[in-house]
Amino acid sequence: MDQEPGLDQQTERGAALRPTRRRVLGMTGAGLAAAALGLGVTGCGTAQTRSSTGDSSTATGRAGASGDTLFVFVQSGAPTNFNPLGATPAWPTASGHTQLIYETLLRFNLLDGSLQPGLAKEMQEPDETSLVLPLQDGTTWSDGTELTADDVVYTFELAKKTALGYSNLWEYLDSVEAVDPRTVKFTVKSDPYNPGSVKDAISGTFIVPKHVWEPFGTEVIKEKNLEPVGSGPFTLESYDQTQINLVRSDSYWGKALFGTPAMTTINHPIFKDNNASDLKLEGGELDAAQTFTAQIWKMWEKGAPVGTWLKDKPYYLPGNLPLLEINPAVKGLDEPKVRLAIAYAIDYPAIASTAMSDYSDPAKASLMLPTGAEGKYFDQAAVDSSGWSHDPDKAVDILENELGCTKGSDGIYSLPDGTRLGPWEAITPSGWSDWNTALEIVAKSCKAVGIDVSTKFPQAPQVTTAIQNGNFQLACWNASGVSVASPWTRFRDVLDDRGIPPIGKTAFSNFTRFSHPDVAGLLDSVGSAADDAALKEIYGKLDAIYREGIPVVPLMYRPNEFYEFNSSNWTNFPDETNPYAPPGWTGASIGWIFGIKKVGT
Repeated sequence: MDQEPGLDQQTERGAALRPTRRRVLGMTGAGLAAAALGLGVTGCGTAQTRSSTGDSSTATGRAGASGDTLFVFVQSGAPTNFNPLGATPAWPTASGHTQLIYETLLRFNLLDGSLQPGLAKEMQEPDETSLVLPLQDGTTWSDGTELTADDVVYTFELAKKTALGYSNLWEYLDSVEAVDPRTVKFTVKSDPYNPGSVKDAISGTFIVPKHVWEPFGTEVIKEKNLEPVGSGPFTLESYDQTQINLVRSDSYWGKALFGTPAMTTINHPIFKDNNASDLKLEGGELDAAQTFTAQIWKMWEKGAPVGTWLKDKPYYLPGNLPLLEINPAVKGLDEPKVRLAIAYAIDYPAIASTAMSDYSDPAKASLMLPTGAEGKYFDQAAVDSSGWSHDPDKAVDILENELGCTKGSDGIYSLPDGTRLGPWEAITPSGWSDWNTALEIVAKSCKAVGIDVSTKFPQAPQVTTAIQNGNFQLACWNASGVSVASPWTRFRDVLDDRGIPPIGKTAFSNFTRFSHPDVAGLLDSVGSAADDAALKEIYGKLDAIYREGIPVVPLMYRPNEFYEFNSSNWTNFPDETNPYAPPGWTGASIGWIFGIKKVGT
């Protein structure tokens, strides 16, 4: 799949945020990434065995303007808008994309779980409900206008007035105010108390210029924003159906803090699928990508100076949990035991080995990652007792003996009321090869037990709209990855129905419109949990509700973001031996944009 970069190593890397006296939701400790797999640091490789530096003594890189250009690939769909407030903005303007045009106040660092400076210098916590963020000196927009606290307040209050991707922040935020032109204060609600959710939004929300967006009123989501005014180190120069081109902003406010990127241009070609991207990456025509690349180790075995974060398998850091979304508004899929039969039918080991190229273990029946920062909350015994695994015979037993289904001459079961189990389409974006393959395995697994499932892979914007509006039957889609507030955010995104519009209207989470009376209270109790044991109990109850209702089925463990590079033209990409920035394309990962160097310099 291709989807949706941090601070220079010399700029206040120790500015981690202070926890409050109360329990801070989801704060992760140092060494999060290494703890995820018990990984140690390995030695440097060569160009033949994967290297972040390459052999710059002999390499000359690309000549001319292309040599000063960083070529990257993140998304497969052609750009239609650059609205960071909209549902389907193009790279790099969607929430969770590289902070090249728009920036956040703070930046999440996957490696140690800290929040690092961005537009704000730090986050002060004078008491349990106050988060005070002084802005960096000299922040400006690309049109020369000063970026002030009013822009920050506008950005967050806008989500209170109209439905945006971060509107659920206001369930836990009482107010946001400009203390002075350079300081913003967020006041967290005492009930429900959840400072972690607010911190997650602070680190994940792009700040937009009030003077540009205020004229659109509450209809901001409809604006295409084809000439974006941002605060980041690059501006949009041009785009069409084949590419997106950014140019370096030499008036960038953050040069004194973060430095000046070595590249003058960043070009994002639009490929139809990952295979095209893989060929360009291996050949050195593409410098970095955020794509699933099957058996990537074959590239450096053939001598290409291609690298990933880890030298050895699984090559990437786990941090995400792609899900099979099951729409209960569809007749047949509204029966929980049919969803359970699907869960038992799926061949998870095949997805891990085939779809994920052994970058994943077989997925378990939990909304929590079993490793890393979330591992301390994961309950294997509960998964064993009330969960599922690949067991086709059990799936058939549920259909025949628990549901009383009968099998037709075509091998497909029907419920006692005559409802045939299919045909149902499973969708995910075209070209997202790991997810495409995973869904093909899902369809094959379901048909093997008598459930009629086929696959369809439209373009990414079409899939996004269909899933958000509830206009789908089955779909593979993301849940929240590792963050300062996980796994709370994932349970919220999958189970919480507060603020979720009905089918036909755009939802930014809980795409199955799942509802359970105990979810809201459990989620709201997390912020005041006394310790990890209390948190584990709360998350265990939420996981049990999830396994009972089965609105989604985890398909694989995946990095928060895939991250691979070719060092034939640019060198000093971060990896486990050179960890000056996290691997990826969001938050603190922007550090590598400032840290890489042209080969030969």
